[in-house]
Amino acid sequence: MSFELLTRRQKALGASYRLFYEEPFAPVRGEGVWLYDKDNTPYLDAYNNVASIGHCHPAVVRAIAEQCAQLNTHTRYLHPSIVEYAEDLLGEFPETLNNLTMTCTGSEANDLALRIARCHSGGTGILVTRWAYHGVTSALAEISPSLATGLPTASHVRLVDAPDSYRQKDFVGSVKAALEDMQQHGIKPSALLIDSIFSSDGVFSPSNGEMAAAAQCVREAGGLYIADEVQPGFGRTGGQFWGFQRDAVVPDLVTLGKPMGNGHPVAGVVGRSDLLDQFGRQQRYFNTYGGNPVSCKAAQAVLDVLREENLQANARDVGSYLAQGLRALAERYEVIADVRGEGLFIGVELVENCDARTPASRAAALVVNGMRQRRVLISTTGPAANILKIRPPLVFTRTHADLLVERLDATLASLS
Repeated sequence: MSFELLTRRQKALGASYRLFYEEPFAPVRGEGVWLYDKDNTPYLDAYNNVASIGHCHPAVVRAIAEQCAQLNTHTRYLHPSIVEYAEDLLGEFPETLNNLTMTCTGSEANDLALRIARCHSGGTGILVTRWAYHGVTSALAEISPSLATGLPTASHVRLVDAPDSYRQKDFVGSVKAALEDMQQHGIKPSALLIDSIFSSDGVFSPSNGEMAAAAQCVREAGGLYIADEVQPGFGRTGGQFWGFQRDAVVPDLVTLGKPMGNGHPVAGVVGRSDLLDQFGRQQRYFNTYGGNPVSCKAAQAVLDVLREENLQANARDVGSYLAQGLRALAERYEVIADVRGEGLFIGVELVENCDARTPASRAAALVVNGMRQRRVLISTTGPAANILKIRPPLVFTRTHADLLVERLDATLASLS
């Protein structure tokens, strides 16, 4: 990595930007599950959910190039690409979720979903998990505690426990308590906004009615249930196309982003037509780039590839195989306390003491940087950054899983 480039970056971009790894990684090209540096050295990408169908997938590259050479404009003109994509995408949702509004980013999608929820409920109160991340706009930064360690929570926001299966947190009870507190303070709820895989909180996948019960509590209080599918959506969890489908509950609104365009900036909100109609009667919404023909063609190519290459099933099968390999490591290394997640979204919790369940944050950092030295890219998550976050492109194979486990084994052995 060029020290000169790093110095120039720090000078030009400012302090709010961050880089992964103690030795920053500088890829120059990507293909499938691999990223390559300037020396053409391959690195196994086990972290990138943006390029969900693989880096530089030819179908997406072709779709973008062909449409870009013809026309790119906005949704105030009539064009078939957005209509065709919306009709196709909505077929992947329950019948009641029958409208799509397109944006450029997941942040814009979540921001719009909150506006719709406020319009419907007449309330302002928002419930999110204690270490949530939902985006970078001002409204979303206020409900993304993982962005602002130590800053006070906004008065209209209540934080609830994630359904932590390792530490046995009471998610539904926490939601009920937050709603009661809102009532006592005269705050009317507008929405429960939940990342369906709880990725920033530590990677959890409740499937025993918890989401349905929490959604019912919020709806009875006048609010909506918004499923943030930016991270778990588009087949990543393997057993289902959307993370929310693990439970017998249909969200009122669903937000999409990142993997929707395989790296192209395209996102959206899917919801009930009555909610979007109500919002549309009261407010105008226009997004210059959201839903442009190039973005729609990129998104359509991703949807087509997911089906043609059977990537949801691959996420289920390879994810299960990878989890087995990680659990085998847990039998040999006491630092691994829990392996959890769904499909190709896996969290590996590291602790210093199994009885006290003390987070092993330093060990997790050493593992992530050790894996980078061994040319495998992963990261950490959770409030204490002690949970290894493994989230590769959906074209990951068993061979790639074996390589990851082998190099994680070597990295863990080097710590002892």
